[in-house]
Amino acid sequence: MSTLETLPEADYGHQIKGPSALGSDWRRLLRLTWTLAVTDFKLRFFGSVLGYLWQLMRPLMMFGILYLVFSVFLNFSGDVQYYSVGLLTGIVLFTFLGDATSGAVKSIVNRENLVRKIEFPRLAVPMAQVLQGMFNLGLNLLPVFVFYFIAGGRPRWQWLVLPLIVALFAIFVSGLAMLLSSLYVRARDVDPIWDVVMQAMFYATPIFYTLDVVRQKTGSNVVPQILISNPFAAVLQSFRYYMLDPSWESPTQVYGTAWGLLIPLGITAIIVVVGSLVFAHEAPLVAEEL
Repeated sequence: MSTLETLPEADYGHQIKGPSALGSDWRRLLRLTWTLAVTDFKLRFFGSVLGYLWQLMRPLMMFGILYLVFSVFLNFSGDVQYYSVGLLTGIVLFTFLGDATSGAVKSIVNRENLVRKIEFPRLAVPMAQVLQGMFNLGLNLLPVFVFYFIAGGRPRWQWLVLPLIVALFAIFVSGLAMLLSSLYVRARDVDPIWDVVMQAMFYATPIFYTLDVVRQKTGSNVVPQILISNPFAAVLQSFRYYMLDPSWESPTQVYGTAWGLLIPLGITAIIVVVGSLVFAHEAPLVAEEL
């Protein structure tokens, strides 16, 4: 038996830690995040004749199917105005949530060679996925406004609130991205589990049905309040309320008080804090785990 094999585990030395999540310079973190996001965004459409149109096809195809089924056949539209535009809005926002988080889950593992060889702030990797999703979201929202004007809509001063809603949504997604990407390094089961969670969230969020329909079916306002507690549902309803028409209930109207907003905001804060703490703890050990 060799001498090394007889040494206790504590004598092997301390575990080597790599770069932290934020690094020593926040400006480097921002530049690297931007560079990674822009590079991935360009490579995604490299060599494609139609380019961005392929990115737009998925939400439009899903919109056409859901509109035909739930508006024409099943009549889940309720009494809201611009139901078709609201449906497309829900699909576009859900696409951003799905693309950003699903891409973030495997982001660190997919960049294993980069993580092992180069010292850089690890947070740039999942945040680049969120930023790339923001690029796509901005482009995908253009057809939403086009459909809104075709449907007879007019510009509203309430649109000034929309950037704030998108910013809160991006913060929520960033918290999920940090949490999922760090957990996936240790447990590969995170990816299929998150796929199931996303499917459940699609049906548990009023994307193709309205909260008024849920209230009529259940005979109570409790279920709509539970559904709107999901931060994504709160963002979606707020976006529809301020962009389209007041007939789309805002979270405040569903809760009956502005204090109800503390529920989705509190859940968002918890996810961001937990995601930040977990990622900060795991970031220096990423290379070792890979």
